[in-house]
Amino acid sequence: MKKIMDYQNVRGTQDYLPEQEATRRVIRRTLEDTFIAYGCKPLETPILNYTELMASKYAGGAEILEEMYTLTDRGERDLALRYDLTIPFAKVVAMNPAIAMPFKRYEIGKVFRDGPIKAGRFREFTQCDVDIVGVESQAAEAELMMMAIDAFNQLKLKINLQYNNRKLLVGLLQLFEVEQEQMNRVILTLDKIEKIDEKTILAELKALGLSDNSIHKIKHFLDERPQISMAYFEGFATENVFLQQGLQELMELTSYLEALEISDQCIFNPFLARGLEIYTGTIYEIFLADGTIRSSIGSGGRYDNAIGGLLETNQTYATVGISFGLDVIYTALELSGKTEQNAPSVDIYIIPLGTEKEALKLATALRREKYKIEVELSGKKVKKAMEKANRENTPKVIVLGDNEVNQNMYKIKDMKSGEEEIVAFIF
Repeated sequence: MKKIMDYQNVRGTQDYLPEQEATRRVIRRTLEDTFIAYGCKPLETPILNYTELMASKYAGGAEILEEMYTLTDRGERDLALRYDLTIPFAKVVAMNPAIAMPFKRYEIGKVFRDGPIKAGRFREFTQCDVDIVGVESQAAEAELMMMAIDAFNQLKLKINLQYNNRKLLVGLLQLFEVEQEQMNRVILTLDKIEKIDEKTILAELKALGLSDNSIHKIKHFLDERPQISMAYFEGFATENVFLQQGLQELMELTSYLEALEISDQCIFNPFLARGLEIYTGTIYEIFLADGTIRSSIGSGGRYDNAIGGLLETNQTYATVGISFGLDVIYTALELSGKTEQNAPSVDIYIIPLGTEKEALKLATALRREKYKIEVELSGKKVKKAMEKANRENTPKVIVLGDNEVNQNMYKIKDMKSGEEEIVAFIF
């Protein structure tokens, strides 16, 4: 006989028992209702994809590919589990040219990454994504940021959004004489500035083969961190087209954020880099305002080259998205004590006393009236059944015996007040 230890969960995966899953369902419904309120249409894509798609240069980039789960099927085809919902979405748009633009979709689903495990971060996890195709204006980014604030307000979690623009970083690094083939690795390194000290950052840059001149300029940039605002980049803008475009897009986005009166929660961070190569413009990350979880609980940005890249054309498709991690949001609610503690799963608990058929008939009628009903079918004695009702915080209980059936009525007891109501019912 196998020991129970032989059946442990795969590392990085987790079971959610009913009370935990109840909170997760609340998060999911809250996010989904918010997405629908913003005019998003539902979409579902396969978990299983061809490796070639997930490894596209327009996908997650080298760092994520190292975490990708790969396998082969019986036909020896190379397959991969999706590591996000973005590239499968881009594939849908690429394969369906008749989709009317702009196209705004949401998807909630499992994704898989063989990466580090920490609070709220697993190897099998659920992402909740919204993407918009066909809007070039920064109004799309602003709407997604507004949507994020709305969703977290409903979840009673205070958040801050940090935002930047990849063009700003690329343009500045070009002025710092960083070679094009080094650009993404340098951006990936700068993306760690909140996690590791400046000395380590500079050591990593040196290991990438940057010139002493480039490292000196980047060091000067890092040293000026406390003073850097959007105005800092205006002095460089005339020297680089990427800087000009990035600054213009940031100013447009900021004007929308001010108009929506959310600029106090949306903070410009010139060092936010988002290491993924897919991003072409605006980038943002969502953080808990109280810092109980230091890593982001959502993120996204603009990626105009992905769909055209999958089609192997130079055509750009204005595309921007945002992603929320359901598991890390659950952890945030758990840490803040806002989970569904002992929330009742049913409205009425029926305890039959040898009247199972009649109890099931009554339950069917009550469910048609939209009540959530559980019938005790394991033969528990009334005392034990009542203890279960109290333990599970069930609001109302019906004890159904022969007397009630013969008199075509039942008594429904309010478990808080103790009051009983007699209701006629033909069995």
